[in-house]
Amino acid sequence: MSVFERYLTVWVFLCIVVGIALGAIAPSAFQVIGSLEVAQVNLPVAVLIWLMIVPMLLKIDFGALAQVGRHWRGISVTLLVNWGVKPFSMAVLGWLFIGCLFRPYLPADQIDSYIAGLILLASAPCTAMVFVWSNLTKGEPHFTLSQVALNDAIMIVAFAPVVGLLLGLSSITVPWNTLLLSVVLYIVVPVIAAQVIRGRILAGGGQAALDRVLGVLQPASLVALLATLVLLFAFQGEQILAQPLVIALLAVPILIQVYFNSGLAYLLNRMSGEAHCVAGPSALIGASNFFELAVAAAISLFGFQSGAALATVVGVLIEVPVMLSVVWIVNRSKDWYEAGGVKVPDASH
Repeated sequence: MSVFERYLTVWVFLCIVVGIALGAIAPSAFQVIGSLEVAQVNLPVAVLIWLMIVPMLLKIDFGALAQVGRHWRGISVTLLVNWGVKPFSMAVLGWLFIGCLFRPYLPADQIDSYIAGLILLASAPCTAMVFVWSNLTKGEPHFTLSQVALNDAIMIVAFAPVVGLLLGLSSITVPWNTLLLSVVLYIVVPVIAAQVIRGRILAGGGQAALDRVLGVLQPASLVALLATLVLLFAFQGEQILAQPLVIALLAVPILIQVYFNSGLAYLLNRMSGEAHCVAGPSALIGASNFFELAVAAAISLFGFQSGAALATVVGVLIEVPVMLSVVWIVNRSKDWYEAGGVKVPDASH
C-alpha cells in the first residue's frame, strides 16, 4: 500500500479545505466548469472519472472467471452480501438515520438526495482497493481476482436495476435515461477499453509491462480522484459551512453498514467451513464500495451541488481507516476463526 493510498483520508480532508476555499474565492470559475455538460454529463468530471476508473479496471483479468468454482462457498457468500444484502441494508440504514433520526439536523430539501447517495455508494462492490485489503489479510489471490472479475461482470447488468429499485422504494424519482447513460459511460465503456488496453500490453510485453503501466497510472488515478473531490467541495462548500455536522451524520450509516456486512460475510464463511484466506478477502469485498463509480453516478444523476454527491464523498473520506480496521479484526481473529466452524478441505490445496 503506497504512502499516498495509506493517507488517503488526510488528502480528502485537504481537498475539503482547498475546495471550499477555491469555491469561495472564485465561484464564477466553478460555475463555468459545472455548466460544461453534454446530455447531462459534465465533461471535465467525465474525463477525471475515466482517469480514476480505467487504471483500476486494467488490473482485472476476466479470464479469472474460469476459477469461480474453485472457492464456490466464498464466492456464494460474497455475492449474497454484495448484491442481496448490502444495497438493501444501506437503504434501510439511510431511511432510519438520515430520513428519521437525523432529519432535524439536516437540510430538509436534501434528505432524499443524501439517501440516494448512500444507496449509490452501497450498490457497487469495490474493484481496486480490494486487492490491497486482500494482500494485507494474506488472502487467497485467485479467489480475490475471480471474485472481483465476477462482481464487475454482474455490475454491468445489475447496477442500474438495483439502484433504480431502491431509489423507487425510497420514493426518489429515478432519472432512468441518465442512470443508464452513467452505466454505459462509467462501467461498460471503461471495462471494454481497459480489457482492450490490457490485452495489447500483455501481448507486447507480458505481466512486467502491465505492472509498469499500472505503476505510472495508479498515481494519476488517485490525483484524478482528489481533483474531482476539490470540484465537489467547491460546489458543496456553502452547505458544509452552514451545517458542518452533515459529514459526521452521513458517516454513521456508512460505518454501520461496513461493519455489519463485513461481519456477516466473515461469519457466513466460517459457518460454511471456508478457509480463512478466503473468508478475509470475502469479508472485505462484501463491505467495501466502488466509490469512484458512486461519485460519478451521483454527479450525473443529481449534480455537483446535490446531497447525493456529498454522501458518496463521505464514503471516500472514511474508506481507508475503516477498511484498515476491518483488516485488523480479520487478522487478529484468525485463531478464533480456525478453531470453529465446519471443517471442509481447502480447495486451494
